[in-house]
Formats: sequence, C-alpha cells, structure tokens
Amino acid sequence: MSTATNPYAFSQPEIDGVYRAIRERRDVRHFKPGPLEVGQLKRFIAAAHNGPSVGLMQPWRFIRITQPELRAQIHRHVNEERIKTAEALGKRAEEFMQLKVEGILACAEVLVVGLVDKRDGYIFGRRTMPEMDLASASCALQNFWLAARAEGIGVGWVSMFDPQRLRDICGMPEGSQPIAVLCVGHVDEFYTAPMLELEKWDQRRPLSDILFEDLWDNPAGEG
Repeated sequence: MSTATNPYAFSQPEIDGVYRAIRERRDVRHFKPGPLEVGQLKRFIAAAHNGPSVGLMQPWRFIRITQPELRAQIHRHVNEERIKTAEALGKRAEEFMQLKVEGILACAEVLVVGLVDKRDGYIFGRRTMPEMDLASASCALQNFWLAARAEGIGVGWVSMFDPQRLRDICGMPEGSQPIAVLCVGHVDEFYTAPMLELEKWDQRRPLSDILFEDLWDNPAGEG
C-alpha cells in the first residue's frame, strides 16, 4: 500500500496498526483479575466520545458500575435473560447454554451504556431514520473497543437484558434506552477468531456475500 501521493494518509506503521486493531478486535468473555491502569478507562471513553454522531446529538451516556452489589444485581438479571434466550432458541437451547456469554463478575470494570432521554427533540439526520441515535452510539462503542484492543485490554458487549429492568436497576430516566453492558478488563489472550466462530455457532461470511453493485443481490464486479 503506497501513501506517498496522499498527504492526509497516516504513516504505513500507523495504518497497519489501525487495520490490526480492527482485525484482532474480539468480543471478550474470559477475563483475568487486575485493575486497569490509572487513566486507561477514561481514554477509552474519550475515544468513544470522539465517535461520529448524526446531527452531533452525542446520544451516548456511560454509567461506571462501582458497587459490588449493583454489579451482582446486573449479573443476576443477565443470567435470567440468558435462560429465557435459551428457551426461545428451541433446538439450539442446550448448545447455547454451553456458551460463555458474559464476564460481568470477572472483569475489571463494568459499564452500562445508554441512549439519552428526550431524543425526539433531535431532528437533524433522524427525521426519517430515528434509529440513527443507536447507529451513532454503536460507532462510539466501536471506538471504545478498538482503543481498548490497541492497549491490550479486552471488551465484551453484553446485550442479554430487559431494557426496562436495567433502566430501573441503574436509575435511568424514562425515555432513555440502555443498549449495552460492557465488560472491560485484562485477558490471558485474545481469541484467534470470534468466539462464536470458534465454538461453531456460525461463521463470518465472505465479502462476496455482502457486497453488491448498483442493485440488491447483484454481485459486485472484481474491481
């Protein structure tokens, strides 16, 4: 890859680092004990806060869970939802119950991430697609994930919860929407591939399955 003709390109080692973080980012479920370094969590949240935001609405909010009982309460609720998810999966229920789906009690930090209340007041970029608040927050969380991976810290996104229940647990205002429980901490190693792929739950599709040209389902050319 040549960057000599583009004055805005990063240096090649920097480019390689960005692509490596993207390629090796993992949704982590296995953590080892130990706190984060001072300032590390704040850097990850700052990276998230630098994320793209439709209409600059910045809909994300982060709640750092520091009370052990509150963390345990979140864990109990997630486990309840895990069982309900298994019931909904039917034939794959037993297979699903063998998967490790969260690391809430083992990780260094737990964050509850939510969308702000009164989001209907933000019209710019959301008039026909109100879900762009969630899209913006998802971009922020990806920034968090990549920053953490670059510093060798694992992150797991847990989404098995009832939004109203988690809202009540965390004292969030009516109209806000929790979207993630983030588990953040040290790991013995990063998975060589997505955990669900290693566990044979599913596999990443080839680019030819997701890239079209001009019309839906029209395969893209080789160029």
